[in-house]
Amino acid sequence: MSELRRDPLRHQWVVVAPERARPPEGGRAERPSEPAGACPFCPGREAATPPAVLVLHPGPRGPHDWCVRVVPERVPALRVEGNLEASAEGMYDRVTGIGAHEVVIESPDHEASLADLPQAQVERVVEAWQSRLRDLFRDRRLEHVLVVKHHGVQAGARLAHGHSQILATPVIPGRAAARIARARAWFRDRRRCLLCDLLDQELATGSRVVTSDPHVVVLCPYASRVPFELLVIPRRHGAHFGQAAPDEVAALARALGETLRRLRRGLGDPPYHLVIHTAPNPEAYHPTVEPGPELERAWHWHLEILPRLGPVTGWASDAFVNPTPPEDAAAFLRSLPD
Repeated sequence: MSELRRDPLRHQWVVVAPERARPPEGGRAERPSEPAGACPFCPGREAATPPAVLVLHPGPRGPHDWCVRVVPERVPALRVEGNLEASAEGMYDRVTGIGAHEVVIESPDHEASLADLPQAQVERVVEAWQSRLRDLFRDRRLEHVLVVKHHGVQAGARLAHGHSQILATPVIPGRAAARIARARAWFRDRRRCLLCDLLDQELATGSRVVTSDPHVVVLCPYASRVPFELLVIPRRHGAHFGQAAPDEVAALARALGETLRRLRRGLGDPPYHLVIHTAPNPEAYHPTVEPGPELERAWHWHLEILPRLGPVTGWASDAFVNPTPPEDAAAFLRSLPD
């Protein structure tokens, strides 16, 4: 029998309807079709992208000897150059398009997805995410940084070569601000972190936990919006991904690689969205939300994976109907080798 579940972080109701479920299935993510020779992200074609803002090298440096490159988006949504100015037009507010839009090229290998990469390479990708976040937060005009990855055409990927994106903005986007507000409300009511409480309950229950180690826990949320939705949450409370310790970064990379390989083995490499949710810049000039000790204690950074297994019921209206109970999804993923 179906039931409605409320997610405490998003404050959102989801219909979980197991009677609509089918056996677990996925479908290989459709990849863009540009050949390796025409790909601007491949070694030897570095001039096809704007100059890199970060290059990680596996060994002695050479002109094409790199393992991760971060470059500005060729046609960025936001630009670092210019002045941050806010204005009003009657009842409407606007801010100049100051920010940053960067692309993280995850490997020199044109064919390799993040699930294909060896553990050391996944760690370098996560280290690049963290390094760029730290650097962007030195710009006090920028309040929020979002790390996102779209795997497969169905999830919005435009190039086949494995990459993720970093978007820094001078304001906090609405959904992120709403999440932070709910975490603060939880802290004000209980004097505890919402995600710490969630972790305690999920570890005690166990039915939605996919895997865990001393540093991170991977689980299917109680009110999963889509089949096989996943959260990767560090055990140690921390508001900022940029402040995660090296052992936590290594553990996140290990859990991420293992989880993506489970999705590929069990669901045929489905398209997915990946997002890292971190606290805003505490040194921002014009904060959207009040910084300070309460925010540091209320917010808990984490990573979210949303597979796209066919049409999503309720995406536009936020009235989600999920045919796969998260307990079943977690049990299926636990049964797979990592």
